[in-house]
Amino acid sequence: MMISIACNGQNKNNYIQLETIKLPPNFEISVWAEDVPNARSLALGDNGTVFVGNRQGDKVYALRDNNKDGKADEKFILAKGLRMPNGVAFKDGDLYVAEVSKIHRFKNIEKNLSNPSSEVIFDQFPDKAHHGWKFIAFGPDGKLYVPVGAPCNICEPDEIFASITRIDVNSASIKPEIFAKGVRNSVGFDWHPVTKELWFTDNGRDMMGDDIPDCELNHAPQKGMHFGYPYWHAGDVKDPEFGNKGKEKNAYTAPAAKLGAHTAPLGMRFYTGSQFPEKFRNNIIVAKHGSWNRSKKVGYQLTHITINGQNKVVKEEVFAEGWLDKDSQEVWGRPVDVLQLADGSILVSDDMSNCIYRISYKK
Repeated sequence: MMISIACNGQNKNNYIQLETIKLPPNFEISVWAEDVPNARSLALGDNGTVFVGNRQGDKVYALRDNNKDGKADEKFILAKGLRMPNGVAFKDGDLYVAEVSKIHRFKNIEKNLSNPSSEVIFDQFPDKAHHGWKFIAFGPDGKLYVPVGAPCNICEPDEIFASITRIDVNSASIKPEIFAKGVRNSVGFDWHPVTKELWFTDNGRDMMGDDIPDCELNHAPQKGMHFGYPYWHAGDVKDPEFGNKGKEKNAYTAPAAKLGAHTAPLGMRFYTGSQFPEKFRNNIIVAKHGSWNRSKKVGYQLTHITINGQNKVVKEEVFAEGWLDKDSQEVWGRPVDVLQLADGSILVSDDMSNCIYRISYKK
């Protein structure tokens, strides 16, 4: 089903308060698309179509900016009645959508936006709703990476849980392969454009106070690494319930960077464009969704993370903030995912304000 979008530069949603957003000099933010309920994960088609999943609803959307004015003017509903269809990924003309336990494929999707059809290619992921929503993406190896979050705040679950798996979508008999273990809940990852190695965010456990443990940015250059959950958090915080059941902390991989307790880092992408200043090239932009149970809210921002030639994080800087008023503690938006467009600008989804922003740079 196609729906036209009227965008004339004025926000129909008065809740969106772009004037509060702070960016570095010469950066601009605008509303690229409104009225996209619970906009979450983003994927880009070969012909510029932006695909949008969501967690709290049951639909998958496709958006197009046909007149190239920096705003979406066409919206398609590709599917209804799905269970937490958070994950979207695009490869070889096909769209892949992740429900809690299923992976759907929409073949040749950009030529069939008005009349989409899909097939379930795999339906054997666990059906647990707790951390069951998925971010998905294709790796340099051509396989689809699919995380399976822990079905709890803290527990010692079956092996398939608290992992990042990968599948061969072209196999006649798909079987998930565990790529990384000890990953509580990753809702964003990407591969370094030069080294082709996986980096991912991971959300730390709750109920240990305001300031521990940190959420994480992790680096997984190879299969088989274990990142500590549920025994150790953030590399050096021993879990009070399960720590004694695990090994010593050095047996697990510590995070590449600590991103703050309860900040909820979700989407992250390496910036590879030429529109932004050179310091952004091949470095990471992270969307911090924000805390839900901290006495004083944190997160609700985008940060820019710099990596050196030795794959070490050397700096994290705030890139965009203003969705949280730190004095009043009022929140009007929550960034979720980041997507680079062909022109080098980026899109940022917001599942609270039901919109997608575009951030661009003008010299």
